[in-house]
Amino acid sequence: MTIGRRTLLGAGLLAAPALARAQGQGPATGSWPDRPIRYVLGGAAGGVSDIFLRIMESRLREKLGQPLVIDPRPGAGGMVGAEVTARATPDGYSFYVNHIASHGIGPSLYKRLSFDPLKDLPGVARLAFLPNVLIVKGDSPHRTVAELIAFMRANPERATFASAGTGTSSHLSGVLLGLRTGVEVTHVPYRGTAPSMAAVMNGEVLFAIDNAPASRQQVLAGMLRALAVSTAARAATMPELPTLQEAGVPDFDVSSWYGIAAPAATPRPILERLGAEIVAALQDPPIAQRIRDYGAEPAPLGPAEYDTFMRAEVAKWAPVVRASGASID
Repeated sequence: MTIGRRTLLGAGLLAAPALARAQGQGPATGSWPDRPIRYVLGGAAGGVSDIFLRIMESRLREKLGQPLVIDPRPGAGGMVGAEVTARATPDGYSFYVNHIASHGIGPSLYKRLSFDPLKDLPGVARLAFLPNVLIVKGDSPHRTVAELIAFMRANPERATFASAGTGTSSHLSGVLLGLRTGVEVTHVPYRGTAPSMAAVMNGEVLFAIDNAPASRQQVLAGMLRALAVSTAARAATMPELPTLQEAGVPDFDVSSWYGIAAPAATPRPILERLGAEIVAALQDPPIAQRIRDYGAEPAPLGPAEYDTFMRAEVAKWAPVVRASGASID
């Protein structure tokens, strides 16, 4: 199947020294940062990338002395934001909140990318692992996975699911559910997790299988109902939910992840410093607990380890993408 606001978070608490320039080498890393740091999102504000940044914002602002500028660039499963960042000046003031879609699935899905995610947007730090959650509208009559599947079999024209965009884990999770159950499902892509989740709440689509943090508060408030998690084992943050495998869907194991990436040629000392600050933030108990409260698990890795992890993810997802038949020209 071929599928052809910036928000300034707070004010800087500390005055950084004047920016020194090394001849021909961009900013001197010893004075970095001396102005706000931009983080590009691949989805809309209010999604998982936004949530993770806001959880860490106060700590990073204190340690780096500069506020965060959040720049949502939704579209193409995160690839619009990824390309914007890949083409940004590699001076340590533009970063991308990357994820499984941009750096795990995307390299196999997109046939004519104008950039190489792994080469042009190397890793700074991994943030978290998280399950996807199968969600339906809060007042849906479907209270179990079996009930939902039975309904879709009887009403194939209503078997629609939302995703955060073509090529995201929420897209392939929905496709995989259809393949594993023999139900013909219809994919409805949105420009990010937040609008995808809203589509389920509004009844525009029947279900979604998307990142747990984005829907957690709405599930707790009763606006959405969670039926199962996508991972092979139950999530420690939501042990009451069965896995899709426990609910009768065979061979279903999908987990998502998020991190920070930087334009290639960003000075290595900057990558190492920001990576170390993010890893330390994720190991801070209050921050780690807030991430768990949203249904994710902190999974800090520094630059080199994160790059190794992402290469392994590309190798893992390539055969899944081929099996799904999905490609984007």
